[in-house]
Amino acid sequence: MERVRDIRLLPKTHLHLHFTGSMRPSTLLELAGRYGVHLPEALTGGEPPKLRATDERGWFRFQRLYDIARSCLRTPEDIQRLVREAAQEDVADGSQWLEIQVDPTSYAPFLGGLIPALEVILDAVDSASRDTGLGIRVVVAANRMKHPLDARTLARLAVRYADRGVIGFGLSNDERRGMARDFDRAFAIAREGGLLAAPHGGELSGPSSVRDCLDDLHAARIGHGVRAAEDPLLLERLAERGVTCEVCPASNVALGVYEKAEDVPLRKLFEAGVPMALGADDPLLFGSRLAAQYELARAQGFSDAELAELARQSVRGSAAPEDVRRKLLSGVDDWLTG
Repeated sequence: MERVRDIRLLPKTHLHLHFTGSMRPSTLLELAGRYGVHLPEALTGGEPPKLRATDERGWFRFQRLYDIARSCLRTPEDIQRLVREAAQEDVADGSQWLEIQVDPTSYAPFLGGLIPALEVILDAVDSASRDTGLGIRVVVAANRMKHPLDARTLARLAVRYADRGVIGFGLSNDERRGMARDFDRAFAIAREGGLLAAPHGGELSGPSSVRDCLDDLHAARIGHGVRAAEDPLLLERLAERGVTCEVCPASNVALGVYEKAEDVPLRKLFEAGVPMALGADDPLLFGSRLAAQYELARAQGFSDAELAELARQSVRGSAAPEDVRRKLLSGVDDWLTG
């Protein structure tokens, strides 16, 4: 019988983690008490809230919970704590490189404006990286629900801070709203500035949203992308171009995209040759972090050799420097053979 290796010891990278969504539930409770923020029972019950975002009402409820949690981050110290604790959780799960996604406009009202907000976030990332040894970089994400001109402003800001730890530009929120092509100029600005393009697509909307990310935004990575499994030609295209899909199994189930964890098409993507980077998305709301996503793959029948390959794919899809990649890939081999 094959020995079952400890998933938490498998070196990996984490490429799909949202800023507020990375918060520990205990930290949210403490900050809410400090600032007098009333938390709904869905955020205080000790269990992940029951969400189904495949309809408009469900997505609105998810977004409302996220916004309430975000309102509890008000000072540089709060930001520093969130990033430090997120880094600690990642290290405990075997992550050695994290690319955390953030829209700094969401924190600007409390932190003195857009530029100060991003600088506070980047300072917190530097500090947490030093304290924990985890390599951390930032993906600045525009909000699909806002005007494309706002996205252009963020893209220019992201490029401006490319030498301070910003490595990518994303597009988040409900992919059923706003056409990808409306944000093409923002992504062109980001790409011209040397940033990796990593928009969301193929979760709440079907394969067409993935194609739009490829055709209109020239995505190097796709946030989620699981609905590409419904289109064999699209799977071939993703595999041929080596576009990494940041797949978040627990999130897919929690939001009602799939009924059960075994329905998430990890095997179909894997066997089609589509690179994947498993991610936790929003642990605060979905109740599980990075290692748990690998356990869900294991429960689908992925062998340890295949889990090791998933970890390698996460490394190859990252923006980590070449020496960091070599170290991580060597660590994956050691996990498998050792």
